[in-house]
Amino acid sequence: MESVTLSKGYLRQVIADVEKLVSDVEILVNKQDAVARKRISEIKKGDVQGISELELDHYLRSRGVNVD
Repeated sequence: MESVTLSKGYLRQVIADVEKLVSDVEILVNKQDAVARKRISEIKKGDVQGISELELDHYLRSRGVNVD
């Protein structure tokens, strides 16, 4: 395998870019967690209108849940 030489400045920029991407992913995941927690809270309080099983399956599939 060949060696690659990078300047410190370029390496710092790559690391900064990776850290920004990781931060963006963390923000997205936290937002999804908040949405899920809110939805669970609504369900527990009974603040959810009745829906059919088909609608529930569609809702779960759209959020990545494997429904058989």
